[in-house]
Parts: sequence; structure tokens; C-alpha cells
Amino acid sequence: MGEVTSLWVFGYGSLVWKPGFQHGQTAIGYVEGLARRFWQGNETHRGMPGKPGRVATLVEEQGAVTHGIAMELKGEEALDYLNNREMTLGGYLQKITMFHATEKEIPPFPVLVFIATPQSKHWLGPADSQYLAKQVVTSSGPSGHNVEYVIKLAQWLRKTFPEVEDDHLYSLETQVLLEVNIRGLCLQTLLGEEVEPTAPALTSPAQPANPPTRHASYCSSLTCKTLRCVKL
Repeated sequence: MGEVTSLWVFGYGSLVWKPGFQHGQTAIGYVEGLARRFWQGNETHRGMPGKPGRVATLVEEQGAVTHGIAMELKGEEALDYLNNREMTLGGYLQKITMFHATEKEIPPFPVLVFIATPQSKHWLGPADSQYLAKQVVTSSGPSGHNVEYVIKLAQWLRKTFPEVEDDHLYSLETQVLLEVNIRGLCLQTLLGEEVEPTAPALTSPAQPANPPTRHASYCSSLTCKTLRCVKL
């Protein structure tokens, strides 16, 4: 990629795995002085009027680094889509900051970021991970369940930047998984994935009906039960 002359946007929330618009080139990297926080409410995508979900925003914090993806905007349609999605519906403001690509041969370049402030009508403010998780697990909207937003963002970040520790995001992810398990909900369903029916396994008299198994991760240990929050 040569010198950057077009407009780029920085994705740090659902844009990283569900952009919703046609974009040009992409680059992974980070911005400085801004921290990812789930302090913004949402009533149009991951929540409903009067029952907002929690979505990410960026807040100014000295020394903070937030990893994500820069996407090249092609055509006015892409910017119009983002302005409607992030500003009109989401309550965000536009800001320009410098993006640092992980590819060292790419020099830093300016990107457009959408951020929320305490003056936003959807601003909910700080809260501990347990409180946030309870709100996430009980919120859903036209774009899907709030759990999907948190878990898929965490999965993308962990896969793309395995060496990066995002304490705020990963702490919330852990609490959300615990809350899903406590409530006996089906994580696969919350993630918008179809649950295939399973036939009962045939066992011989010499084998126990439920042999002990080792789980590869905490997520895989969650029991899938009937979803009880479809109408939330």
C-alpha cells in the first residue's frame, strides 16, 4: 500500500467483523490515546427503545492503545451509511486521529473514528463488568443479540492480535459467559448460529452413559439449553 490519500475509517466495535458496507483496502493496527469502553447505550441495533444494549466507544485516556482495523471508504454511499449507522442512530461524533499499522512499512495515516461522549443521548457511562454483563445478556435488537456483539468482538481481537491484552473487553467477555451459563442460555443461539439437533448417543453396558470429557476452553464447557430471552 502506497501513500494514503483517500478517506479511511477505524473500526473498533462491530465494524471489525460486520462492517455492513463495501470498502476498499484494509489494514490492522491501533490508535493511541483512546481506550475502548462499553459505556455507550444502543436502542437501534443491540437493544430496543427503553431497554438499551451496551456497545463500545472510545474515550480519551493518556497512554491507552486500542487495536482494530482501518478500512478504506469508497464512494459517498459508504460514508453516508456510516454516518446514519453511527451518528444518526448510534449517537456518535466524528473525530480524526492517527492510525498505526502493524505492518512497519506503512507510515501512520489519519483515520475517521466515531466516538461517543457524555453529552450523547445514548451515553450510559462507566460500570463494573458484572453490571455490564447482566445488561448485555438481557439485551437484543434488530441487528442481533448484545451477547453476539461482545463475544465476536473479543474473538476477532484475540485471533487478530493474540499478544494484545484488552482488560476491559476480556473482563466483560468472561462475565458475559458466566452470566449466560448461570441463566442456562444457549450461547450458540445468542451468537446467531443455528443449533443442530443431536441424536442420543448409543452406549454399551460396559461404558458409562456420560463419560468425563475435557473441554478445550471455558466457552466450550457451556451447556446449550433452550433460549429463554428470545423476546428481550
